[in-house]
Amino acid sequence: MNNEFSSLLINIKKQIPIESSESTFFTSLLRPARVKQGEFIEKFGVTTAHFIHVVSGCLMTYYTDKEAHDHVIQFAMAGWWTGDLHSFTEQVPSIYTTRALADSQVLYLPKADMDRLLEQIPKFERFFRILFQNSLVTHQNRIIQNFSATAEERYETFLQKYPSLEQYVPLKYIASYLGITPEFLSKIRRKRMER
Repeated sequence: MNNEFSSLLINIKKQIPIESSESTFFTSLLRPARVKQGEFIEKFGVTTAHFIHVVSGCLMTYYTDKEAHDHVIQFAMAGWWTGDLHSFTEQVPSIYTTRALADSQVLYLPKADMDRLLEQIPKFERFFRILFQNSLVTHQNRIIQNFSATAEERYETFLQKYPSLEQYVPLKYIASYLGITPEFLSKIRRKRMER
């Protein structure tokens, strides 16, 4: 089994049983790519052509407001799927931008190939439904946390969710994800280290 596909297939098999011929068909649809740090994968105003699986590295998706401020929506680490789902499924221009925060290896699943996969192997509908349900729950929990948790609590949750991310992500992006200023994040980190 190709190394870039092996962990993905292991994760899929945790959700659905797949035959080796189905694995072969699925992996034949994936387009491996290497993305350099800083390189854009999705751009605002451009229709998302692929659903993206991160094999290694880290991607960041953000929204840029009218005042040109970037608001980090999510980080995608190894083993995660990402992409502007609305743009991808409806084939409309994306409102997000996604770029690599580190040299990354990804697998692209083009829209037409995903449609073919779901048509030819319907059990993949279940896999992606579970994936999208889990994503929705995660986003809902994040909204609740943004309304009800302190900045310190949000930072602690962030550290639990992304234990290694701080090593190579600039603090301004973490602060944006948490909805606070970089200066306030620095205060929280200092206070935490003093404990």
